[in-house]
Amino acid sequence: MELSEIVTRLDDRLRTEDYADVDASANGLQVGPPEATVDRAAFAVDAAVATAEAAADADADLLVTHHGVSWGGIDRVTGRAYRRIAPLVENDLALYVSHLPLDGHRKLGNAAGVADLLDLEDRVPFGSIGGEHIGQQGRIPGELPASELRDRLSDLDTGGQGVQVLDFGPDRVEDVAVVTGSGTDWLDEAVEAGADALVTGEGKQQVYHRAREAGLTVVLAGHYATETFGVRRLMDLIDEWGVETTWIDHPTGL
Repeated sequence: MELSEIVTRLDDRLRTEDYADVDASANGLQVGPPEATVDRAAFAVDAAVATAEAAADADADLLVTHHGVSWGGIDRVTGRAYRRIAPLVENDLALYVSHLPLDGHRKLGNAAGVADLLDLEDRVPFGSIGGEHIGQQGRIPGELPASELRDRLSDLDTGGQGVQVLDFGPDRVEDVAVVTGSGTDWLDEAVEAGADALVTGEGKQQVYHRAREAGLTVVLAGHYATETFGVRRLMDLIDEWGVETTWIDHPTGL
């Protein structure tokens, strides 16, 4: 399958252009000639030396990731930028990236994957940024204690780190907001939206007191762990297009 066709299909499905003005990531094709042919595609959360080398070892023609190598442009291909780009170029390995578009996609996105895991119903977009959304909010049928909310997320690939819960909300959780990765900046929006809990990946020091003062439960399930859903779903999608696929798991524990 031609790389240009894969890129066009993904850009259309993920609404890549709609996030162009709100995302520091250069989403879409970051490395590689559009006229290349893709027989095998590898998928990973991060575009790093380790994942690029693993993709090359798997004889992949394309690496699809959530976090890419270009954030606001690349001024010089030296240092870390060179080390990350070199294995891509040396192995004729193209790189396609989807950051915020993949966070917010209603079906394929990271937040959608977490919401599915939690069996959230009556979902609405959440996590506003520049007129777009990167998360979801929904209701847990029948409510449940915060400890069970943690249990439902315990199977995520957290790299051996446990799911953390700042249990400052009501005894039983019903309304849940989800922003994967580093999503505690949307704590106030979660409170304003009437959520009992905010599920995200990693937190900052100040989230403890902000959550306590707001009476909101915050669940920290790991940045990497909460952002495996989107690329895995893209893998399933591209597999349906007739391209051989492979998953590269490289958890960070963060």
